[in-house]
Amino acid sequence: MDAPLFDLAIIGGGINGCGIARDAAGRGLSVFLCEQNDLANGTSSASTNLIHGGLRYLEYYEFRLVREALREREVLLNAAPHIIWPLRFILPHHKGLRPAWLIRLGLLLYDNIGGRKLLPGTSSVNLVTDEAGSPLKGDFKKGFEYSDCWVMDSRLVILNAQDAARKGADIRVRTQLISAERSKGIWTLRILDKNSGTESSVQAKALVNATGPWLDTLLTHISHTKTAQHIRMVKGSHIVVKKLFDHKRAYIFQNGDGRIIFAIPFESDFTLIGTTDVDFQGKPDEVEIDSTEISYLCEAANEYFTTRISPENVVYSYSGIRPLFDDGKSDAKAATRDYVLTLDHDDDQAPLLSIYGGKLTTYRKLAESVLKKLKGFLPQMQEPWTETANLPGGNFSPDAFMEEVQKLRVACPFISEKHATRLIRTYGTCAHDMSKHLQTPEELGTHFGHQLYGFEVDYLLAEEWAQTAEDVLFRRTKMGLFLSSEEVGQLEEYINQKLRLQPITAEE
Repeated sequence: MDAPLFDLAIIGGGINGCGIARDAAGRGLSVFLCEQNDLANGTSSASTNLIHGGLRYLEYYEFRLVREALREREVLLNAAPHIIWPLRFILPHHKGLRPAWLIRLGLLLYDNIGGRKLLPGTSSVNLVTDEAGSPLKGDFKKGFEYSDCWVMDSRLVILNAQDAARKGADIRVRTQLISAERSKGIWTLRILDKNSGTESSVQAKALVNATGPWLDTLLTHISHTKTAQHIRMVKGSHIVVKKLFDHKRAYIFQNGDGRIIFAIPFESDFTLIGTTDVDFQGKPDEVEIDSTEISYLCEAANEYFTTRISPENVVYSYSGIRPLFDDGKSDAKAATRDYVLTLDHDDDQAPLLSIYGGKLTTYRKLAESVLKKLKGFLPQMQEPWTETANLPGGNFSPDAFMEEVQKLRVACPFISEKHATRLIRTYGTCAHDMSKHLQTPEELGTHFGHQLYGFEVDYLLAEEWAQTAEDVLFRRTKMGLFLSSEEVGQLEEYINQKLRLQPITAEE
């Protein structure tokens, strides 16, 4: 059988790859995307879960990146109000570090260079009288409060892949690129389905390398490539502890080494603390937090909070690689967070575009930039469209969130308000489709623990490419924080049985 021919092939199922696939499919292009593991398996599920301008990037004069990111906050908030919501940050003034006037100046710039319309601006906060001061040591009397947004990072990736698939893109998970050869203006990709062991081929007029930390490695599998650019792998690690405060605001803390960390309310019962910036030299799929990083994050938090934490208090941790463009900076924290796009082609050869860097917040603009560079090779491409479009489940006003919760409860009165809130927060209006067949409590299906039932797992297998318990518990939801090892085992057995009985249909 002849290999199918696509306009665009994308290697990598993180936020950049899926964002490009969505944009391109919506412009009328035929799109193929393959990911060697699960969607959002790497960097895109190991972030600090923020849609933000990057306040600290102002110190490194990254004004273009910060401006673009700040503008994107509100675009994405409107596109996906179920998985993205406003979050206020408390920045306590530390007398021994950056002076108050410098912080005020930075926040003034942060408030004004991005065209802020929806989010409230910066204000001063009295930490002696405000509830935000109660978890902090008495040394911290004053601070500042500003706005950014929270995001469910891996779900942002899934929603982009879903929308791409609905617009015709062919999304293949657990599908590895073996080789890529170009001849007579066409790429031929040899791919391996890791589940079945089956090899096959597809062809494309243009190829995008969106593999993040694997970018340099992948180039060795692609023929006729020449590049002087390389990625710089910087490890960012996070820890999760039982919640250290009861209010809904987050903290941004300055450290004596010039780095900053965040302490953020996480899944109701926890506090997320991160991140680190450490150069990494190993294999991207072997990255993990080490004891030094755990101690560093605990000590940084203990500088501010009255409740001390130690490595023994960590209930969950994760690490990811930021595939930054190697700009030659000596210090990892100073390396540019901006993205760089390189285009490799000869006059008679199909193009290869490689992506260095990128952030969750700017993925949509990155996708537009990628397609702009490829426009000359794909002239049938239609105009940009994503700026005003909702992601799946996001077709409601942010102010109408509780209305959606109550609508779900009216349809399924046996679902508690807390459970319904999580479902709408995770799936938005797609939660109504997920639950529309439920008539009785028994139809919720197998109860795996906490709020996780069979009907939700079935949806994830059929509509979101999930294939393992880890896919369900940590990249589609964060239910893994609540389930016991026995419950996880029950879920894995359930999924294995389901996948033996029925095909996975999400990519159809």
